[in-house]
Amino acid sequence: MILLNYDNVVIFPGQDFTMHRILLLFCLISLTAAAQEVTLSEKSVISVITCGPGQDELYAAFGHSAFRVHDPEHRMDFAYNYGIFDFDQPNFYLNFARGYLYYKLGVQYYQDFQNHYIYENRYVHEQVLDLTQEQKQKLFDYLEWNAQPENETYRYDYFYNNCATKIRDVVATVLGDSVRFDGSYITTNYTIRDLTDIYLVHQPWGDLGIDICLGLPMDKRASPYEYMFLPDYIESGFDHASLQRNGVAVPIVAGKRIVYESRDMDLPRGLPHPLYVFGALAAVAAGLSVWDWRRKKLSTWFDGVLFLVTGAIGLLLIFLWVGTDHAAAARNYNLLWALPTHIVAVIAFIRQPGWLKIYFLLSAVLAAVVLLTWAFLPQQLNHFLIPVVFALGARSFTQYALRRYTSL
Repeated sequence: MILLNYDNVVIFPGQDFTMHRILLLFCLISLTAAAQEVTLSEKSVISVITCGPGQDELYAAFGHSAFRVHDPEHRMDFAYNYGIFDFDQPNFYLNFARGYLYYKLGVQYYQDFQNHYIYENRYVHEQVLDLTQEQKQKLFDYLEWNAQPENETYRYDYFYNNCATKIRDVVATVLGDSVRFDGSYITTNYTIRDLTDIYLVHQPWGDLGIDICLGLPMDKRASPYEYMFLPDYIESGFDHASLQRNGVAVPIVAGKRIVYESRDMDLPRGLPHPLYVFGALAAVAAGLSVWDWRRKKLSTWFDGVLFLVTGAIGLLLIFLWVGTDHAAAARNYNLLWALPTHIVAVIAFIRQPGWLKIYFLLSAVLAAVVLLTWAFLPQQLNHFLIPVVFALGARSFTQYALRRYTSL
């Protein structure tokens, strides 16, 4: 059965949204019935569709992949899209936080799918697969089975089970050992973190958030197969894939079509760059430290905010590591500067116990060690954070020194 999905339908200015849905619904109802147990014609084609990155939303920055099944004799032209998720699913936000995010396969009219990305000025490339009639039928039948309500949902993973990897994995499942992905064209030695950084160069805050929340597993060297968590590398992977046919390896891509190439456009303006924000934070921390020394009095209000926020980040990182199924969040070296114990220190400002002096000495030493070993740590920490760690070190040392050498 064909599922009708409208998540990517584009409504152009002046177009009646309700009427659009009604007309599309009636148009597809007849095709829905006809698509059940369809035997594809000789004119049918199955393609891999790659859509370019967008910069309006973080999730769009990596691009998108889908299947297209086109059979003019049956008047079928559908996109099979593994990138659908439902905000209304039970416990959506709790499941997301715990790493139980479920995506599903949605099926929609291909022209709507294509128009969505063209409207957003995101390129659309089509790779027609060179399949035998039997292979086309098997792949189509699998997609139809997968689109059934009882089969449509899958457990999402950022890097190993997403809308791009599903394209590769479905083809490998259906065609078995006859398909081979040759990764020898990959000549770079990127980590998974390196690959995400490349796509987030225009979204520094999103890049920063990912780099803070995800830990050491992101710093493993990606194999050519693992590069394919990105739609661009799904496209390249299929360009270099082959099928065994009568004992001979033939390219799996019969032809490639550039449906739409994106135009140059100004990038959307967002928040000030993190380096500017954190650079200002470091300057304020340094200035307050000098001022505190001169007046022999601590700016506790500033330190309370700084260490409370940092400690809260540390608690979040601990939760992501031990309290969720986000495997990529494990063993996070950002905990070297985002100490959860900073929250305890802030609470202790109320009574000012003597141990605060030793605590802030250790905090200052740890911040200095992190800065000195930044380039040698097993995990690549985001360099936007260097001013933050400097601010923590400066304020920790000021807290220690004034407590040590004055009556505070």
